[in-house]
Amino acid sequence: MVPKITPTPLSSLRVSKHQIPAWHDIPNTSIQHKPLLIYHSAFPATASASAVEAALSAAGAVVPQWRYTMYSTTHFHSTTHEVLAISQGKARLCFGGEGNEGRIEAVVSKGDVVVVPAGVGHRLVEDVEGGFEMVGSYPRGCHWDMCYGKGGEERQVEGIKGLRWLERDPVYGGAGPAVDDV
Repeated sequence: MVPKITPTPLSSLRVSKHQIPAWHDIPNTSIQHKPLLIYHSAFPATASASAVEAALSAAGAVVPQWRYTMYSTTHFHSTTHEVLAISQGKARLCFGGEGNEGRIEAVVSKGDVVVVPAGVGHRLVEDVEGGFEMVGSYPRGCHWDMCYGKGGEERQVEGIKGLRWLERDPVYGGAGPAVDDV
């Protein structure tokens, strides 16, 4: 049986919100104007990946689909928004493209959750402790693709404009940073 975990109370949650300008052929947040969100210590650092998956499923916004590290090549998704819950380790990630002056480089640790809007380039810069792992989740019925900010992806980028935003917060359900004031 998977132990039930409770997320950090919303009143105590620290959230970083970032708008990232387009860079070359990576649209970042400029296409839908939804911010990259980092929920710092949303889950207890002692929580197992299975417990995090259960909590994300219970919130009703996303479906956990995989456990893995982040690719070290900048990529983005055009078919869905992505929720990454850090389930092991600590890493430095780059959002927006490494040459982008408006990029965000963040160190994330076990228990953090990152809401990555479709179109935001992201990559692993450094696995700080070794064994970095995330639970990757997506809205129900959505399937991710891989885009790299290269020519020929214009149709995929254009499709981002029509994507619906999250209807519920991926960690807190009905209310939370992803749906309040976004």
